[in-house]
Amino acid sequence: MVNTETKKANVLLLGGGAVGTIAALNIEAGGFGAVTAVLRSNFKIVQEEGYVIESVDHGKLKGWRPTRVVNSVPNVVKESLPPFDYIVTTTKNLPDIPPSLTSIIAPAVTPGHTIIVMIQNGLNIEKPMFAEFPTNIVLSGVSMIDAHEGRLGEILHEEHDTLFLGAFHNPTINDKGREIAEAKKFIEIYNKAGKSTVHFSEDVAFGRWRKLVFNAVLNPLCAVLGLDDARIRLAGSAIEGLVRPAMREIVATARKLGHDLPDEIMDTMIHCDPMDLYLKPSMQCDLEKGNYMEYEYLVGEPLREAEKIGVPTPTLNVIYEICKALQWRIMEERGLVVVPPKRVL
Repeated sequence: MVNTETKKANVLLLGGGAVGTIAALNIEAGGFGAVTAVLRSNFKIVQEEGYVIESVDHGKLKGWRPTRVVNSVPNVVKESLPPFDYIVTTTKNLPDIPPSLTSIIAPAVTPGHTIIVMIQNGLNIEKPMFAEFPTNIVLSGVSMIDAHEGRLGEILHEEHDTLFLGAFHNPTINDKGREIAEAKKFIEIYNKAGKSTVHFSEDVAFGRWRKLVFNAVLNPLCAVLGLDDARIRLAGSAIEGLVRPAMREIVATARKLGHDLPDEIMDTMIHCDPMDLYLKPSMQCDLEKGNYMEYEYLVGEPLREAEKIGVPTPTLNVIYEICKALQWRIMEERGLVVVPPKRVL
């Protein structure tokens, strides 16, 4: 139980886009946490004018800011800062694009104290954290929110903030009871304002595999085909010829690993968004903006897990290779790879 008479939790947020902003708003609104937000492209406008937020949970807000906004991760040792109790990561997780997430947050992590809360998609995202920060608890957040940043600093939040939060099991700490207690403490901080719904997740792996039925399939397919998640349902045989076969591969892998996803999960994920909203999944939005896609943890890791246990994944393999090639193209556009010059005839 959080003691309201003690000082607020010191929270660092990495990722001041739509999901991160709503997370910061929930934490601040509850009064149990003070958020320092690390912003990049929207830093200047948020610092000067604050966010403009239209939220289904919080209403309309103009000029809102968390306790502090900065444009780089603070170095708690060099700057003689009090330790951060939590670091909440809501950025895209791109292991194939430097710098790594662990190297970005490292200056703000106090060994044995700071709890890392990963509100990010994908599988095995905790492993680099355990390797880099073996004495720190790492929590898992699976968000079901629908929120987007249009113009810089303008957040449109259209569906209720629902978060499934639990603890990854750190083999070095080897104290499941403490990890669960810390997860429940953070849930209290996040939920205090009464504007969100945060469920404790006893089985974080099950929750991640469940969301992968959408995120490893419809998310990348909508991106590479240029079809939102309504149009892909209208596009002839795309669902039966592409989507369901790939979803079956995810479900088969999850089940062989002991995560008993229900039979109806495929239909649930195919029809999770109303047709008349024509919603674009995150990878499609990223590709259309020329941004990197977080396909490695969403498609690559499930593929690698399937390979280890002998589950065939022909459709997922094709999706993965297309994503990898598209990522290479973006890397070339941004100067991360250099191709030989074209021969002059």
